[in-house]
Amino acid sequence: MTRVFSGVKPTGHLTLGNYLGAMRRWAAVDQHEADALFCVVDLHALTVDHDPARVRRLSRQAATLLLASGLDPELCTVFVQSHVDEHARLSYVLECVATDGEMRRMIQYKEKAAREQRRGGSVRLSLLTYPVLMAADILAYGADEVPVGDDQRQHVELARDLAVRFNQRYGHTFVVPRATRPGVAARVMNLQDPASKMGKSDDVGPGIVYLLDEPDVVRKKVMRAVTDSGREVVYDREARPGLANLLEILAACTGGSPEELSGAYPSYGALKKDTAEAVVEVLRPLQERHKELCADPGYVDGVLRDGAERARGMARPTVDAAYRAIGLLPAVSEAAGAGAVVTV
Repeated sequence: MTRVFSGVKPTGHLTLGNYLGAMRRWAAVDQHEADALFCVVDLHALTVDHDPARVRRLSRQAATLLLASGLDPELCTVFVQSHVDEHARLSYVLECVATDGEMRRMIQYKEKAAREQRRGGSVRLSLLTYPVLMAADILAYGADEVPVGDDQRQHVELARDLAVRFNQRYGHTFVVPRATRPGVAARVMNLQDPASKMGKSDDVGPGIVYLLDEPDVVRKKVMRAVTDSGREVVYDREARPGLANLLEILAACTGGSPEELSGAYPSYGALKKDTAEAVVEVLRPLQERHKELCADPGYVDGVLRDGAERARGMARPTVDAAYRAIGLLPAVSEAAGAGAVVTV
């Protein structure tokens, strides 16, 4: 089977964009059609100033929401990144293959570094190198496909480049992955700023629908969404980005197409009302399942423990092979006795 790796970063509460753009497909398609791994990439949350307690809380919430979205631990592997040492082990090896120029060309690094500097903060070295850790996340498992939005494609390309370079210099070790893009609503935009992605935020933003928002909060946010000049409801991503965003969200929730839906509405208000109700109904089963899982923390702990063990078993042979290939001395095995080495 094709192996797929995907991750969510616990830097904020998961949003409608995370669900429609990725999580729903993971549950409906990927876990059934691929050998799929889904990871809470908590190490990535340490690249900027953070509250440790909040990172732990959001990591658990993210894992619980992944399960609430329909991921079945009998069909896929759900785990937390920091529970599997192979991610950090491989990341350093890949840093020895990557170049400074590659890291500094990463668009997200430029944006996040500039934002930190505007705030008067210092830029952590891990912010520069975290795309290599992301590459390690992918390459450790021999993933064939990485479902990502447009904003992450550059990072998958880096993973491909590092895999090819390592294989050429040190012998074939890694599968070269490819990025795959989901269909409609792969990139849900902010309701108040349709030029920006509906991403996780440290603040409660009126343009961001969070997966655990109450129904009335969802309705209020959608009804207050920014629209465009004119009265006619038409689907035009360039000229009418606000309307296009609403139509794409509605299409993703109902299974229609934005173009066809645009002709069914006489006014912006009617479109907003139907979109709000569609979002509420899409989130209802996820929120109900999340509530059930929160009442059974032992189950979630067990899933994450078993998932980490399974992931470790998948990743270790590849990471050990990379260590040997790049020239590192195999570790001494206690079981084999003094003077013996592990041969994997």
